[in-house]
Order: sequence, then structure tokens, then C-alpha cells
Amino acid sequence: MAPVITLTAVTLLARLAGLLGADALTDWQLCLRIGLAAMFTLTGAVHFHPKFRTDMARMIPERLPAPAALVALTGVLELAGAAGLLIPATATAAALCLAALLVAMYPANYSAAKRGIPLAGSPATPIGIRTAEQALFIALCVLAAL
Repeated sequence: MAPVITLTAVTLLARLAGLLGADALTDWQLCLRIGLAAMFTLTGAVHFHPKFRTDMARMIPERLPAPAALVALTGVLELAGAAGLLIPATATAAALCLAALLVAMYPANYSAAKRGIPLAGSPATPIGIRTAEQALFIALCVLAAL
């Protein structure tokens, strides 16, 4: 739930700043990229927090090798994508790459939901909610790229 809250709050705050006179923030797409950057900074950073890292490694389907390395790799990619969203020259590519990354990470989310794996003590998220969140994030990344 924290990623959805972060994305929504930061996007709306950026848009509000635009309405209050910040000329650069009158573009809804830029506000969305700022919100996505905040969300991916949050989600990327938790890949390196010990409390989350272990649970994230357990989320990865058992057929994939080196779960801890995959958690670190996806964390680095999320952080790089977040930075890329804020650079005009790379924003489109970053948004599309993040959408692809979300598609690639979906099997881990599916696996975690099916096996009931909690994240940092929170109850396991049901598959329907996980799928809806992933679809929303992918769609917003594509919108940010257009």
C-alpha cells in the first residue's frame, strides 16, 4: 500500500505546486513522472533493507537462481529508473524500461501471493490486489512515456 500512497501523494503534490504557480509542474505527465520516481525510489530502497530483503528473496520463484542477487539487481534497476524518470532526455526510456521491469517481476509477486509470503511482517497481499497494483503501475509507466 505504501507504493500506491507515495505515488498518489507525490503526483498530486507536484500537480498542486503547478496550480500554485510552479510553471514547470503544469504538465501532468511531468507530475506523474515525479510521482513514479518517488514510488520507485521507495520500492528500490527497500530492496536493501534487511527486514525487507529476506522476504523479497523468498518471493522469488524457486526455479530462479540466486534470489538475493535478483533482489539487489531489481533494486538497483528501480533506483536507476527513478533517476531516469527525472531527466528529460531519458524519461521516456526509463518509463518504458520500468514498465518492462514490472512485467518481469510479476512472477515473484504472483509466487508470493500464491505461497502467502508476507513482506516485513505485513500480511501477504492477495493475488487480485497484487495483479491490480502491477497493472496500474505498468499503465502509469506507459502513460509517463507517451
